[in-house]
Amino acid sequence: MKKQVIILGMVFISSLSLYAQTELSLSEIKQKAVEHNIQIRSANRSIAQAQEQRKEAFTNYFPQVQATGLGFKSSTSIIKTELRPSELLPSSLAQALPSEMVATIPSTIPFGMIDRGVMVGVTLVQPVFMGGQIVNGNKLAKVGEEVSRLQKRTSQNAVELTAEQYYWQIVTLQEKMKTLDAVSALLEKYEKDAAVLVKAGIGMRNDLLSVQLKQNEVESNRIKLENGLKLSRMVLAQYIGMEGKEINVKIEVNPEQMPAYPTLKVDHSEAVSATPEYHLLQKNVEATTLQRKMEVGKHLPSVAVGAGYNYYDMGKGTDSNFGAIFATVSVPISSWWGGSHAIKRKKLAEENAREQLTDNAQLLKIRMQKNWNDVDDAYKQLALAKKSIEQSEENLRLNRDYYQAGTVTMNDLLDAQQKYQQCRDRYTDAYAQLQTKIVEYKQSIGQ
Repeated sequence: MKKQVIILGMVFISSLSLYAQTELSLSEIKQKAVEHNIQIRSANRSIAQAQEQRKEAFTNYFPQVQATGLGFKSSTSIIKTELRPSELLPSSLAQALPSEMVATIPSTIPFGMIDRGVMVGVTLVQPVFMGGQIVNGNKLAKVGEEVSRLQKRTSQNAVELTAEQYYWQIVTLQEKMKTLDAVSALLEKYEKDAAVLVKAGIGMRNDLLSVQLKQNEVESNRIKLENGLKLSRMVLAQYIGMEGKEINVKIEVNPEQMPAYPTLKVDHSEAVSATPEYHLLQKNVEATTLQRKMEVGKHLPSVAVGAGYNYYDMGKGTDSNFGAIFATVSVPISSWWGGSHAIKRKKLAEENAREQLTDNAQLLKIRMQKNWNDVDDAYKQLALAKKSIEQSEENLRLNRDYYQAGTVTMNDLLDAQQKYQQCRDRYTDAYAQLQTKIVEYKQSIGQ
């Protein structure tokens, strides 16, 4: 009676623990993983930076406006000269003056002007032709934004794949726990039967001890599974941003039911163009092409038109203002000496990018085929594991009958039970392996 009360109490506590857990489906786990992952947040910020860079490049189409102002006060006059009174006086006046007065007039008189002033001006310059640098710069900024989005997609695929692996790891451990429960029930029955036979004097005590040792082994495996399951849940909780919370997973498929053969294989030659990795290679080619064009544009003539307005006041009523329009043509003649090498360098980089596109496209097709081979292999392994379960169940049933008939020993029966447990565990591992391989294949073909 006391033992039954303890068992009921443990069941009650276990049910309360399960009730307190947050149960999540696979889709919810993936969503939370993407929302929480630092790589995704960094990718979002990279996209925002690329957007700002694109907007910054677009402003180069607009006129450049510059305002300047200058105010000064000098310690001495800026403009200095000497005046000769003898040259300034009219000759008739100089002759009429007494010679004594004329002698007192100095030969030169120092004179200065402009010791303070204010100057302000506004200039507007509109680029007309800059060798294609503005147009190609805007295109390059747009390519950078598209690259950031593609990089986020590849990061998201990696995050979702990791979340999927964590999910199936927990499912696998839960299914193995169910297998242990079934094995424990069988061993409990064997123990009762062996105990009855020993008590009746027609059974061997060694059989009873063998069963009890096997029960100890199963309990030891249970402890390891429980610890592994607890740790796996903690790892998943941290990965999806729910650290410190009790979580559990919803099993969306029945691992005990053999799934149909996957029918998702596609033409790999056509699927390459749908992958983010291939798009990144294309953008790399596009970026290197634009960089070459911009390098060429640096060494082409540039044309701009503009207008300006200026005002100045040098004191003593000398203030004035004027406006002007102008056009400029700049021809970088000497820069072609080094510029021709820079253009060749950019052209070689463009050729490298094109070759990488061709070579990596072939590698992407190889990866698709490899991932599909993994799917096919995982399904075949699952089918073999399913067949092994059926055979081990029949073997266990026969050994149970033979033991009751006295034609086999308890060790033979326990060995059959061990094989049954191993076959079920292999099936569980193969099932989880198949699901993750399917995800890897889908991602490799751009789905």
